[in-house]
Amino acid sequence: MSDSTTGPGRVLEMPLLALRDVVVFPHQPVSLIVGRSASVAAVQAAWDSTREIFLLAQRESALPDPDQEDLFSVGTVARLEQALRLPDGKFRILVEGKLRGRLLGLNASGGHQSARVQLLAVAQAPPEELVARGRLVREAFEKYAQANRSIPAELLSAVERIEDPGQLADVLIPSFPLKQGQRQELLEAVSPAARLDMILELLQTEMEFLSVEAKLRRRSKREKNTAEQEGWFAEQVKVLRKEGGDDVAQKELSDLAEQVEARSLPEEALTRSRQELRRLSQMNMMSAEAAVIRAWLEWILAMPWELGEGQRPTLADAARILHEDHHGLKEVKQRILELIAVEQLVQQPQGTVLCLVGPPGVGKTSLGRSIARATGRSFARIALGGVRDEAEIRGHRRTYIGAMPGKLIHAMKRAGTRNPVILLDEVDKMSSDFRGDPAAALLEVLDPEQNRTFVDHYLDVDYDLSQVSFIATANTLQGIPAPLLDRLEILEIHGYTEEEKLAIAGRYLLPRQREANGLSEHNLAMTRDAVVAVIRRYTKEAGVRELERQLARVARKVATHIVHTGHDVHLGLGPDGVTSVLGVPRYQIREAEPAPQVGLVKGLAVTPWGGEILDIEVAVVEGKGQVQLTGRLGDWLKESAAAGLTFLRSRAATWGLPEDFASTKDIHVHYPGNALRTDGPSAGAAMATALLSALTERPVRADLAMTGEISLRGRVLRIGGLREKLLAAHRAGLTTVLIPADNARDLEDVPAEVLAAVQILPVHTMDEVLALALLSEENEASEKNRAGGVDGSEVPGYIEST
Repeated sequence: MSDSTTGPGRVLEMPLLALRDVVVFPHQPVSLIVGRSASVAAVQAAWDSTREIFLLAQRESALPDPDQEDLFSVGTVARLEQALRLPDGKFRILVEGKLRGRLLGLNASGGHQSARVQLLAVAQAPPEELVARGRLVREAFEKYAQANRSIPAELLSAVERIEDPGQLADVLIPSFPLKQGQRQELLEAVSPAARLDMILELLQTEMEFLSVEAKLRRRSKREKNTAEQEGWFAEQVKVLRKEGGDDVAQKELSDLAEQVEARSLPEEALTRSRQELRRLSQMNMMSAEAAVIRAWLEWILAMPWELGEGQRPTLADAARILHEDHHGLKEVKQRILELIAVEQLVQQPQGTVLCLVGPPGVGKTSLGRSIARATGRSFARIALGGVRDEAEIRGHRRTYIGAMPGKLIHAMKRAGTRNPVILLDEVDKMSSDFRGDPAAALLEVLDPEQNRTFVDHYLDVDYDLSQVSFIATANTLQGIPAPLLDRLEILEIHGYTEEEKLAIAGRYLLPRQREANGLSEHNLAMTRDAVVAVIRRYTKEAGVRELERQLARVARKVATHIVHTGHDVHLGLGPDGVTSVLGVPRYQIREAEPAPQVGLVKGLAVTPWGGEILDIEVAVVEGKGQVQLTGRLGDWLKESAAAGLTFLRSRAATWGLPEDFASTKDIHVHYPGNALRTDGPSAGAAMATALLSALTERPVRADLAMTGEISLRGRVLRIGGLREKLLAAHRAGLTTVLIPADNARDLEDVPAEVLAAVQILPVHTMDEVLALALLSEENEASEKNRAGGVDGSEVPGYIEST
């Protein structure tokens, strides 16, 4: 056969030879006796033409004249090498298989059937994988040939010379005692990689069989006669049971069977368990396969298949529990109470997956535990940070050594009920690689329409997750894929204000550290001002995790003093004593600049740890119109600088700037202290203000910060993270903040103490920003001495901070 006529996918027509109990493979010469009249006619027609014939096995060998539905669909295109007519009219033929083909249809032709055959393309795996599989198969076959002396040496030599992986698999198939169904399955495996895997599995099975056979021979110590051969299988079972301990094995099997029948398993799980028990009863209990089956049955029996029967707290009790465990978080608590109320009214409410998003240390993980306690359910936590393998979610198939269920099934086992609260911690920290995408596996888990029939690869039976309450946590939304984000209801947990941190320290952190370090309230007491000093000088965070560490340091030093001196001491710690206990302050309290500065504007940014103040510095020198941007600026910040400069050039005459300033001045924009490489468009207004201040040498108010994106026409556009930015301004002691007018409605989320301390001025355009931020020569001197903020009563849209 030439390549031009036998390319993959080509459809050919040739005589059909239906075979009884025989499957012919490519690369194999086979001798056959052909006796049926249609078969004899097919051989004669092939011999008289191209000598190509399609060999196809019958499903039932007893059928004399099979139709298309009586034949398998995949066969072998072969070439007639010899055809000898016998005296009784039959043919003895020698054929050699060439290619696999799929039967498309049959036509009657000249007393025989002609087949339309589509040549099958070979699905090639990567060359490295095929080489590795081929090496494994060769090594396993060599060991098999050493144990099985019936393998001829010529076959071993031929195997060494074969380089094609598909040919290697086809040549080895006749070495195994296979039934027709098994041989047909191997023939239909078009991929060489798949055939090599099947051959490797056959070799491992045959080696185990030969090992058992050799063990039986050693135990019997005598040759088997004809009568012994009839009872050989019974002798095999007897030896295996003796070897594994019959009494112990039978007791273990009966215990497993009783546990399976006693559990209220779903129909599918019950049927599979009974099947595995029957398989286990026929095995050596000491074999590796038996251990795998026992482990699987133990997992099935350990899984919670029934709903928990714990008493659910009332709505009032749930509210009390949430208030006891967490301070503030009004919106989150309200949403949780809504869920509890719906559950009490609806037997099977539609599943909702909450995602708590906020900076580290604000209580997202502990809030998950509180939700479980408030709803009267079991709690389990799954840490997803760094997970990059899909099998971590769905589990490993039992074909792998050391296979086990995924994290989800482990969590259900730990919870002990079918309706726990499961916390998916750090869902934004997952990643993916060649082993799959765990975020894609979570799509089924978190979809109420699909998770009723979740299938873990290890258990391989449906498991109902529809009664599970899933709570996800994340620091940001950027790391969550869009399809997964679509299944989550986002609840943002913002950073705490100083007042909230004080309350949390007094109610939770300080008592907890006293208890953890063996102290009483008599041993350690801290004034309010002392805790404020710890917050301001030793922590810089949106949450309270570092604050608790610092309080723990104080408690440990008191405990050390008590143990060292042997006396029960009393420490009343005030603000002056904090430094003596904790050492040199780690952070300097950032305060407003003492005097207005030229080219210096305070911008506001949001980091994973909460809001932050960033200084924007601009210097102008004589030059050739070059603009230099430094301070680890991201693309958005660079674009904001370009937009601000273009806006100023378009309004140069308004601000008294020379028309050629863009070509005669060099401008340097710098972000000092931008170690986190913050980015975003919200610094546009601050950037333009700093540029104009430096170009006109008009100072900027020292007590003022601003945020807002700008357009080329000078409009101030809406930004995000307003609450965190205002908290940062409040911490720094700034008295005035300019915000986009479109963000005025977001002030409802800002704590009252911040609104009372900071004047917030909504602005629509850069004209308003510059009028409020830049000082004229007349009022510059008075501004340096003024302690308060700008009187906003004359500014349209001013919001009185009350």
